[in-house]
This record gives sequence, structure tokens and C-alpha cells, in this order.
Amino acid sequence: MNKFVEETVMQRLQRVAAALEKNRMEAHIVKTKEEVVPLVKSLVPSGAKVANGGSESLGECGVMDLLRSGDYEFIDRTKYDDVRKAYAEAYTSDAYFCSSNAVTENGELYNVDGNSNRVSMIAYGPSSVIMVVGYNKIVKDLSEAAVRVKTQAAPPNTKRLSCATYCRETGVCMGLGGGMTDGCSGDGRICCSYLISGPQRHKNRIKVILVAESLGF
Repeated sequence: MNKFVEETVMQRLQRVAAALEKNRMEAHIVKTKEEVVPLVKSLVPSGAKVANGGSESLGECGVMDLLRSGDYEFIDRTKYDDVRKAYAEAYTSDAYFCSSNAVTENGELYNVDGNSNRVSMIAYGPSSVIMVVGYNKIVKDLSEAAVRVKTQAAPPNTKRLSCATYCRETGVCMGLGGGMTDGCSGDGRICCSYLISGPQRHKNRIKVILVAESLGF
């Protein structure tokens, strides 16, 4: 019998969770997307002030429906005439919800933004940041994280947001194979600001819910 046994999804997630905890981020593991909402309810009390960043993952697991349910004071940016006011208000939220473009096996969070409101919230502002991350976003290291964004995250997001970019037309970033920030220079570019979250000063401010299923881009 081969002594080298392939690591299971749950075993890998447990290893990533341990790395996140070592980096002073709170980590939770669930097997299915249906388990996310009950966990969120246990983490965020009713009536809390909440906001969100753009995320397909939040919609797929029911978190957006929860935020809109009336149980929370939801800063819904789609209701603002001036979205910048919504962003400013979100800095004062009790909990900010988003996903991560990638999570490394070393417990690092890798995120890339166009408007940069999401990466700024992750770095500073809201009392708590809660990320919902599917297994498809787990990567070995930061180099693999950069490739993942250029090949799996940016292209579908430019289609979702109707951005006129090279990757929207071709399905891959023109900067693939170059440096981390290499890519197109058009006005529709969505890869503008890069944030790597390593060991945190404020323990457990960032909470990562790892889901053993594929979610989002």
C-alpha cells in the first residue's frame, strides 16, 4: 500500500485554518454552503450594523438574503444615489462581509480591487470583517494566488461588471506570466489595488469561513 495518501479537502482546509489562526485570524470550516448562514447568525448579533463588498460567494450561500432580511442595520449601497456615501458609512459597520480572491496555505489573504473599497475595508475600518471563501480559492502560495486572479477571478468579474478589458474578451489577463500587477491599462481595468493580509495586529478582527465547496470566482 502506498504510504503517500492524498490529502482530502477537509484535511487541507484544516491545515489552512490552522495557518489563519496562527496569523491571528479566526477560522471556521463548514462542509456545505447551507451551513454558512447559521454560522453567520452566531457570529453577528441581530441589529448589528453590516455592509458588504461585491461577492458572488455571498449570494450563492444566502448571506446577502440574510443581510437584507431586516434582522440587521444593512448599509445597502444599491440604495444610495452617491455610492461613495455608502462606502464611507461602511467603515463604521460592526461587520463587513466579503470573500477573498485567494487564501494561501500559509494563511495569507490575497485580494485585488478596482475601486479599492473592498481592500480598504479589509485593511481598516469595520469592527469585524467576515469572509466566506470556497475551496476553489485555496492556493499554495502568493504566486499561485496572483495567477488565480489573472485566470479565474478577473475575467468572469469583468463580464459580471461589464468592464471593457482584454481579459473580458479573451478569458485571461494579458499580463499572465509577468509581474503581479502586469496587465492591461484600459479605463475598465479592475486589478488596481493589491492587498496581502498576513499576521494581524488585531486578533480575530478578520474571520474566515472556509467552505468545502466551490463558491464564486
